[in-house]
Amino acid sequence: MLEVNNVSKVFKKGDKEFVAVDSLNFSVKAGEIFGLIGTNGAGKTTTMRMIATTLKPSAGNIKVCGFDTVKQDEQVRNNIGILFGGDTGLYDRLTARENIRYFGELNGMDEYEIEKQIELLSQAFGLKDYLDRRCGNFSRGMKQKTSFARAIIHNPQVMLFDEPTSGLDILASEEVLDFIKQCKKMGKTILLSSHNMQEVEELCDRALIIDKGQTKVQGTLPQINEFCGCDSIKESFIKLVKRGEL
Repeated sequence: MLEVNNVSKVFKKGDKEFVAVDSLNFSVKAGEIFGLIGTNGAGKTTTMRMIATTLKPSAGNIKVCGFDTVKQDEQVRNNIGILFGGDTGLYDRLTARENIRYFGELNGMDEYEIEKQIELLSQAFGLKDYLDRRCGNFSRGMKQKTSFARAIIHNPQVMLFDEPTSGLDILASEEVLDFIKQCKKMGKTILLSSHNMQEVEELCDRALIIDKGQTKVQGTLPQINEFCGCDSIKESFIKLVKRGEL
């Protein structure tokens, strides 16, 4: 459902070039959580933005549900849900219902579809008593739940999570992890970008360790640990990235 084929991204400033992503290859199938693991600046967010169509690859191609992110960007956006950086991005003056409805409208849904989905999602995330309250008065947890509903209202097949628990407390982080697990149960194709090894261990079926834009290793977590001769993904990550070993 998600294919990243020999993708590179080069940023130019004057006569200088910076390679943010270098010949990246991976795929993620339905019902799978694939981890993109790396330090800050490793190329994770750049990769996510190329998948989300906000950046164009310098080389290679990306397909989401069979659609090319450059040639068929609108179809790609219709098939992805995004939760980035722990920031809910809600309009505080609007109610939860209005925030969710607005996102549905942006995705071309008609009024009947939107209201039907709002009802289903409000039950799934325990929002029923909060739907018509302004989001500015919500707790962090309730804002997260509203953001979850907004991200998935158009029933996207592919979910992108870029450091989704960054800046969140323990309870809010658990809400995010539960939501990701729920997406997996729904058969979604999930790409999780993280440098939190505990989250990776808990969630991911397979992973790719990226450093300075390049792939260090990819596979199931046991395969990565075996390759590195380590007992945990944290140890494997440190060995590959901090020590620069292969």
